[in-house]
Amino acid sequence: MAKTLEQERAAFEEDAKRLEERRRKLEEREREQAISALEKAGLLRLGIKRLAGLAERVKSLGIDEVEKRLRA
Repeated sequence: MAKTLEQERAAFEEDAKRLEERRRKLEEREREQAISALEKAGLLRLGIKRLAGLAERVKSLGIDEVEKRLRA
């Protein structure tokens, strides 16, 4: 444990910085996995206009509605 309040505050700030860096790296890995899943599904092979249109449609309907319609 830190000897002074200033040292304790500095240690706390350093821990917060490390935690934020870990969080950022986790977000990057999640994004890479999401892109990989899209690639495996063949969605990244679509033309940009077609992919943008599909994304807009999903956005307008909502994820839950799209999943419901795909299950039907």
